[in-house]
Amino acid sequence: MDWAGYRFQDPLWLWALLLGPLVLAASLWREKDAGVIVFPGAARLLGAPAGWRVRLRHLPVVLTAAALCLGAMALARPQHGTLKEDVTTQGVDIVVSLDVSGSMAAQDFQPRNRLVVAKDVVAEFVKRRPTDRVGLVVFAGKSLTKAPPTTDTAVLLRQLDDVRLEMLPDGTAIGSGLATSLTRLRRSKAKSRVVVLVTDGANNAGEIDPATAADLAKAMEVRVYTVLVGKGGQVPMPVRMRDPFTGQIVEQTVMTEVQIDEGLLRAIADRTGGEFFRATDSASLRNIFDRIDKLEKSEIKQTAYRRYRELFFPFLLSSAAALAAAGAFWAGGLRVAPA
Repeated sequence: MDWAGYRFQDPLWLWALLLGPLVLAASLWREKDAGVIVFPGAARLLGAPAGWRVRLRHLPVVLTAAALCLGAMALARPQHGTLKEDVTTQGVDIVVSLDVSGSMAAQDFQPRNRLVVAKDVVAEFVKRRPTDRVGLVVFAGKSLTKAPPTTDTAVLLRQLDDVRLEMLPDGTAIGSGLATSLTRLRRSKAKSRVVVLVTDGANNAGEIDPATAADLAKAMEVRVYTVLVGKGGQVPMPVRMRDPFTGQIVEQTVMTEVQIDEGLLRAIADRTGGEFFRATDSASLRNIFDRIDKLEKSEIKQTAYRRYRELFFPFLLSSAAALAAAGAFWAGGLRVAPA
């Protein structure tokens, strides 16, 4: 038995707790069956009225029952333990590099757009990695570090929630997004270092060529998992335009051509020892992150031990005191004798 650090070393002795109620029940049954004889002389010797003696006639039996219960508790050896854990983890440092370019507003992941679905899936992924450091980089025409690798999941999720479209100049700077992610892993001493690159387009911006960034990742021994979200070609895209009749700015969905570069993302993954994935809907995107989660598992070794402190002595002392008090009452002539 163990409750929040408390336990009984020999819990079978707890069955002896039943002796106390049995003694009380037997005494009451015997008194009811046989009647009571009162000895006025004992009350006069103690200078107490006869009514006081009558009211306390059950006290010796109650003390005896209490002594039996307290003795049973002592024999069961109650203990309290202090738990100490030694945890050794060979963690994985991960940076999620997330595309926030305008094409991530495409609504082919109905009923939400690509970015909203990607954020939800990344959040689920982060929650499953409590022992690893996870960072977040976003990129469009430029790249930005939202959170360096951290084990503070709450902070990371707040930063992820803050990610939105149009927070950076438009464009798709895949090379810059990857290079910024690698910068965040440069000083990492983790056993495994990983970048998860999530994009839906072809590289068309940035000062760093994706191939150069891939070579840098290979030199740093960082694996890059590339995830291509959405479909190429014509996709539904929300567009703001002015209503010619009212002059107000309204949002309409139109079919827009979106370019993808699957070959580039495959090359980055192959070059760095990672894998390429293609997600065309919410379910497939979740399956991809589940797959990455299984590929990059931390090795955790945990040793736990508890040091227990004995608590039986107060119960033993109380039992002895109750038994001594009961004996004194019996010896003092206050016992109620049956006829």
